Amino acid sequence: MALRNSSKTKRIGVVGVGSFGTAIANMLAEKNEVMVYARKEEVVEEINTVHRTSGREIHPTIRATFSPEELCKSCNILFFMIPSAAFLEVVRNFGPFLYPYHLIIHGTKGLALNLGKGESLDTVQKLKRSQILTMSEVILQETVAVRFGCLAGPNISKELSVGFPAATVIASKYNEVILEGQRLLRSEKFQVYGNSDIIGVELSGVLKNIIAIAAGALAGLGLGENAKGLLVSRGMVEMVHLSKALGGSVQSVMGLAGIGDLVTTCNSVDSRNFTVGFRLAKGESLDQILASMDEVAEGINTIRVMDAFIKTVGIRAPITENLHRVLFEDLAIEDALQFLMKYPFSVDVDFV
Repeated sequence: MALRNSSKTKRIGVVGVGSFGTAIANMLAEKNEVMVYARKEEVVEEINTVHRTSGREIHPTIRATFSPEELCKSCNILFFMIPSAAFLEVVRNFGPFLYPYHLIIHGTKGLALNLGKGESLDTVQKLKRSQILTMSEVILQETVAVRFGCLAGPNISKELSVGFPAATVIASKYNEVILEGQRLLRSEKFQVYGNSDIIGVELSGVLKNIIAIAAGALAGLGLGENAKGLLVSRGMVEMVHLSKALGGSVQSVMGLAGIGDLVTTCNSVDSRNFTVGFRLAKGESLDQILASMDEVAEGINTIRVMDAFIKTVGIRAPITENLHRVLFEDLAIEDALQFLMKYPFSVDVDFV
């Protein structure tokens, strides 16, 4: 007799039906019964009746719900695919219905803040590591779930949705989570690697968004491929130093979730972070860009958080620092690039 909580008798749950959530849900639905969660009742109705949302096709076998309780009761394995700005709120909504038997894999490349009541990034004098949460740390803090992992890598939603070949990393301290993720997602066109350094993999996916904004700016200014090669290589070094300061490993930055995702995102016009940099270089303001974007460019918040952190710990991260000045302190993008070209790097690789 099957156990009540056996994953073989349950649907797979996907929380969030943005571009990435929809792509993952459709991939999962090729081999499994899938239920998706959407916050808005009209989105749920659209998925269940016409199998579409926001112009994106939804696999016809996928069922949608706007009830966290129903999703948690129907599914033992949950994929959280939501923007980092909404992650804490959504996890808190699901918290009362999650149990230790649930297995959670998230695909959110962002950071949350663990601040006191009434505090914000603008009012905090010093931002310590304990006040910065990766998404897995949010899950650990807000729920009783113990088996969790993250999914990261060069996974552009538009390419996944049309079946282009790709790969991802599932990182977790629990081998069971990695093996389940591989079982559910691996196919002839989608390779799934494993990594036990969940913090390093999460940070790699987060930090590369900073460099992607800078790459978009280079492209918008038409400064060529040599400059991009310079940016990507210096960006990788900066990612290593920031990741180490936050508790991640050098190895994860050198892997698929780090340099693999970095190279892809820095060359992709489909990347939201690349697009922000490109449009900044074309003269648009940050407010104009944000007002016209359907989905969040995670790198913007990451730059704010990391700029506060590096000021606290006293390390230099010139790309992050100068992008913060461009986004929030009215530094011209051309002046920022001039500063970076003159920055006194004396050693090519200084972390091995």
